[in-house]
Amino acid sequence: MTLRLEMDGNVAHLLIDRADKRNAFNMEMWQTMPALLDQAERNTEARVLVLRAADGRAFCAGADIKELLANKDDARWRSENQAAINTVQHKLTRLNMPTIAWVEGDCVGGGCGLALACDMRVATGAARFGITPAKLGLVYPLHDVKLLVDLIGPGQARRMLYTGVLHDADEAERIGLIEQIADSPDDAIAQLLSASPHSIRQSKRMIRFVLDGQSAESEETAQMFADAFTMPDFAEGTRAFVDKRKPEFGE
Repeated sequence: MTLRLEMDGNVAHLLIDRADKRNAFNMEMWQTMPALLDQAERNTEARVLVLRAADGRAFCAGADIKELLANKDDARWRSENQAAINTVQHKLTRLNMPTIAWVEGDCVGGGCGLALACDMRVATGAARFGITPAKLGLVYPLHDVKLLVDLIGPGQARRMLYTGVLHDADEAERIGLIEQIADSPDDAIAQLLSASPHSIRQSKRMIRFVLDGQSAESEETAQMFADAFTMPDFAEGTRAFVDKRKPEFGE
């Protein structure tokens, strides 16, 4: 099983487990992942999803190049593979809970795309990041290019895409590709679990509206703001504030 979902309390861990191929993704993995993301979303206890390598080494070396070469002349296979990748990236980006990419080793090509699709990227000092289509004569998908540009800006995105160079963790943090260098994702997870699940979900939606081009208040976003005052999380958060204690939010 090259992908699997494991629960640890309120945290869903989506494990990439193909160590013999440095966790390179093949089409079967792209096609399997949406069901696992749906499973995480349906789990009422899950409040955070962490995407990580099962063995604590390479996060993901990108696409399975041998598989690409074996099917390069099959237009139907190429189309199905592209559709599978796009489905995963779209679903992961818009998952109805906060997501963390925990990167302990190399995060390259399509693997970097998976990390980009998460809300936050936390990495060890040994992690390396690169987007390498320019070294293979390929083109990165538009959805993932937009994620990259939104995150680090067009100048740094051009540098990564045009050259395919690998960035160490310090450089990745400097240019905004990752949010934190740490020995584990535990602090980031704890911070998310201590906050209002409703606030996080709606903030994620608001950020996506902005990244997708919305700049003016809509009826939907105005309602999202107004509805928060009627939610249990607001009642608990304000009570905790008055009582000078930490809030205990529900699911």
